[in-house]
Amino acid sequence: MPTQGGRLIPGEWRIPPCSGRVILAAGGIAERTARTAGMSIETARGEGRGRAALGGVLALSALLNGWGLWNLGYGNAYYAAAVRSMLSSWHNLLYASFDAGGFVSIDKPPLGFWLQAASARLFGFSGVALMLPEAAAGVASVALLYHLVARVWGRSAGLAAALLLALSPISVVASRSNIVDGVLVLGLLLAALAVSRAARTGRLRWLLLGAVLVGLGFNVKMLEAYLVVPALALVYLVAAPVRRPRRLAHLGAAAAVLVTASLCWVVAVDLTPPAQRPYVGSSAGNSELNLALGYNGWSRVSGSPYRGRFGGADAAAPRRPATTGGLELSAFSSRETGPPGPLRLFRQPLGSQTGWLLPLALAGLVAAAVRRRWGRPFDARQRSLLLWGAWLLGAGAFFSVASTVHAYYLAVLAPSIAALAGIGAAVLVREAAARTRVAWLLPAALAGSAAEAASVLADFPGWSRWLTPLVVSAAVAAALLVVVARRRSAAARWAEGLAMACGAAALLAAPATWTGYTVTSRVSAALPSAGPVPAGQAAFFRRFATGGAAPVAFGGVDRGLLRYLEAHQGSAAYLMATLAAMSAAPYMLASDRPAMALGGFMGGDRIVDPDRLATLVAHGEVRFFLLRGPGGAGPLLGRAFAGFMAGGVNADLVGWVTANCGTVPRTEWSTASAGRAGAASGMQLYDCATDPDTGMTLGGG
Repeated sequence: MPTQGGRLIPGEWRIPPCSGRVILAAGGIAERTARTAGMSIETARGEGRGRAALGGVLALSALLNGWGLWNLGYGNAYYAAAVRSMLSSWHNLLYASFDAGGFVSIDKPPLGFWLQAASARLFGFSGVALMLPEAAAGVASVALLYHLVARVWGRSAGLAAALLLALSPISVVASRSNIVDGVLVLGLLLAALAVSRAARTGRLRWLLLGAVLVGLGFNVKMLEAYLVVPALALVYLVAAPVRRPRRLAHLGAAAAVLVTASLCWVVAVDLTPPAQRPYVGSSAGNSELNLALGYNGWSRVSGSPYRGRFGGADAAAPRRPATTGGLELSAFSSRETGPPGPLRLFRQPLGSQTGWLLPLALAGLVAAAVRRRWGRPFDARQRSLLLWGAWLLGAGAFFSVASTVHAYYLAVLAPSIAALAGIGAAVLVREAAARTRVAWLLPAALAGSAAEAASVLADFPGWSRWLTPLVVSAAVAAALLVVVARRRSAAARWAEGLAMACGAAALLAAPATWTGYTVTSRVSAALPSAGPVPAGQAAFFRRFATGGAAPVAFGGVDRGLLRYLEAHQGSAAYLMATLAAMSAAPYMLASDRPAMALGGFMGGDRIVDPDRLATLVAHGEVRFFLLRGPGGAGPLLGRAFAGFMAGGVNADLVGWVTANCGTVPRTEWSTASAGRAGAASGMQLYDCATDPDTGMTLGGG
């Protein structure tokens, strides 16, 4: 402070030069601190909005997966009856027995159904309890897909992928049933997470964890879980940051772990003496390995029965030609999935399940790939593109050529489509904002999606009338607005926002409508698929709808028959016997009593011969048989099911029953007339305690 003679000089204030530098430095620090604080606030706000958006997507997924489950009955009666039987004893639980008596097992491994059994034990046996694990797995899959995409491509891409999976028609329908594809998808996404970490770090333990998770998936749906193995192996082989010999050694170890985890239950069952376990349903030789490689393996691709023999007591036994083999089932499956071919996923009937977003997914894969410089070391985005691209192309190729698959199998394809579509949307929007050449893929993707939607909707005249103009007009508007937004003008900013809104409408209108229909309608329980049924196939697929007047083979229950059987069962262990499990399952659920499926799932298994059947009847195991009578299977079911309802490989069993058991007059047991398409239409009840010639009771019951 200035002084003169010890006195202060008023108005004389000077700042030393060094002090000025200090103040300027302090000001700079304060400015940077304020800027950093502002950025932190913005980041926190962005993260908060991202969490809120993710919460909204998960809430939407939970609503779509869970709403109205109480209206769907037990879902697939075959698997629901098996879960009820599993709850009756640890033996049945371990061997996945279809019936409480342990006569025959179901055609799938037990892991997914163990989760349903646990839910039923916890909440009580009901349709909702059976479907709850699938619904929860669907929501968890949406959250996991968000994590897998967002950590590499950002929140916007992750949210887009999660939303698209939540709205995926086939994913929703799989999550609203007691089929176990929802649990399988969750397991495969967990495996993808583990292998992605292994490819980033080169750590063997993460690769082995991925192998274990795929092996668990094998114990849910057998070889369907292996559809993602090529993609997972490719990511690690190409991108792991270790030397090639070590990568190959790691993959060899993972393969050994995969086989061990996959076959542990299969080997345990096949090593059990056949007399101490149920017959392995749908297998050629009473072997779980044969079931995996045959019915759930080669037969899915070729459409023909698998003739291999792998263990089991009946492995070397001579077998009759099957009249319910894969060719008949393949002919039936073609009505559900269409003929094999390169465009199968784009055309009906599968186009309405997964095809809506395929053009955007493929465009997104191309757009993201061309913006990367490929070569080692691979970055996170390159690894991500390898994973989702190989998943989509590999599984898509299988479903394009497989002869005997169901529509709901495509749920395993939905995560890769949603991931690439979400990545593609985010990348293409950024490229459009940057006005790069790649941005031209955005209007091309919109045009392709609109064309795909119009092609699919052509089979649905009632929906096409209003939905096709909406989708096409929104896509055209979005494409034109993208062109406007590329110009550096005052209109560019609002054109970008409007283009995004129109593009979202074009992409989401059709799949969201299909998903909404699925949630608000009672779709098929035996063969679940999303959306309305095409007009030309309405009569056929109505036979499989939950609550419809379906034949006994597909879910109907004749209440008069049920009352008669319960009143006259006596000391017999089984309520009745039928050729096919699909005929027995509804009565098992309605009565909580076991029924015997002589030929397994479709009636084509050779489990007993006439002598063994006579012994079962003589020992009081079973008294009543419900078999095909005059009237047959009906014209709507066609030749695909005529074989099993007539007996097929078990025709001699039918002959033994008709020769040794008396018929029960329809008027005594059926509430449906012989000509009506009711629950027991075309079926005849036989009583083995009644003489077939005199009609007199032979004894017992």
